[in-house]
Amino acid sequence: MPATQDRPNIIYIIVHDIGQHIGCYGAGVETPNMDRLASDGVCFTNYHCTAAQCTPSRGSIMTGRYPHQNGLMGLAHIGWEFHFGQKTLPMYMNEAGYETHLFGHQHEHADPSPLGYQHLHSPDRNSARVVAPELIEFLHAHAENPGDKPLHISVGFGEPHRPYHRDDYAQDDPAQVTLQPWLPDRPGIREDIAGLNGLVWVVDEWVGNIRQALEETGLEDNTLFIFTTDHGTAMPRAKGTCYDPGTKTALIMRQPGVIEGGTRYDDLLINCDFMPTILDLVGAPEPLEIAGRSFLGLLAGGDFRPHEHIFTEMTWHDRYNPMRSVRTDRYKYIHNFGDRPLVFMPLDIWNGRAGREMAWEYYSEKRPEHQLYDLEEDPLELNDLAADPAYAEVLADLAATVDSWMADTDDPLLLGDVPPMPKQAHRARPPYQTN
Repeated sequence: MPATQDRPNIIYIIVHDIGQHIGCYGAGVETPNMDRLASDGVCFTNYHCTAAQCTPSRGSIMTGRYPHQNGLMGLAHIGWEFHFGQKTLPMYMNEAGYETHLFGHQHEHADPSPLGYQHLHSPDRNSARVVAPELIEFLHAHAENPGDKPLHISVGFGEPHRPYHRDDYAQDDPAQVTLQPWLPDRPGIREDIAGLNGLVWVVDEWVGNIRQALEETGLEDNTLFIFTTDHGTAMPRAKGTCYDPGTKTALIMRQPGVIEGGTRYDDLLINCDFMPTILDLVGAPEPLEIAGRSFLGLLAGGDFRPHEHIFTEMTWHDRYNPMRSVRTDRYKYIHNFGDRPLVFMPLDIWNGRAGREMAWEYYSEKRPEHQLYDLEEDPLELNDLAADPAYAEVLADLAATVDSWMADTDDPLLLGDVPPMPKQAHRARPPYQTN
């Protein structure tokens, strides 16, 4: 059946590594189109990913489950895959009567074919400058011949993934950029933010062009338009960590007459909630044995059960770096497993200018087994309270919460170290020491 207000077309753009580095989230970067989307629609300010790395986070969006539950504990291009029989969002949308499309990039599988999309468009391309025009052309053609099914479209842009400094992208002025508040003011950090901003400008431009196409074709009124990302920026102490700059992600939605008005929600959400919310919106049943739950009631004024806790994790990236974490509205607790550097930096950050600025202080120390932060008093998570006797009860309670969650979800980390995929075992990786 064609799109209706009850069963709208759904178009969601997912980009790499933007976190909340967008103007409407308070970042010092010009993003007029995304800002307009937020002011016309709704914006979620306390929305987190399950893991601050590409494949594991995207797998949670696709399945409503944590990475150690669905099998994606590392990166797809080095061998990590969903557990056998794991169903994905496009599979559920197929069953709900939607016509499912992937435009451009995905990072949940080395081959997009098993993900369940009925139609693949340039799955080997990831530039917004290539992917978005193809989508726009499709939207114009679809408006002329809409068919009998509503659309479910995932649109993947590679920007603003590193490298930040590219000949064919503009850059901001390093002297004028707004620093990310958890990092010191150093030349390499300014240079990388300048490059990051240039890539974000391109994302913003094409978000605006897609919205314009929806308006021109008359599809806008019956379309839920979503912008999101996988995890935080590829800057030190963000991507690859369990700190908020790594886990806080953008989520902006708009459906005219239904989800609009410029409301900003600060309710604690996790991207496991994305899939059940979409299924709830189109009237499909919620799958069993998922970790997320629908937040449609938050938008529609219906039943909404807020999270008291959300969990984040990391197991494998380009190095083994197992962590499990719990966040409440007030506190963040992180359990670090094994002997690891104070702050892990994935290889793309390590090789960047900002990474070189921070390598010595992050890799010359080891981080403790337990970390605890009071987010009200210390929103940048710079003052570890795990050894403070005044917080001993909080620490014990949150540590027990993580232990129970790991047990309840059959976390394989409880059985010992998680082995790498064969491709991963021989990859070049940065040392844990810089000397």
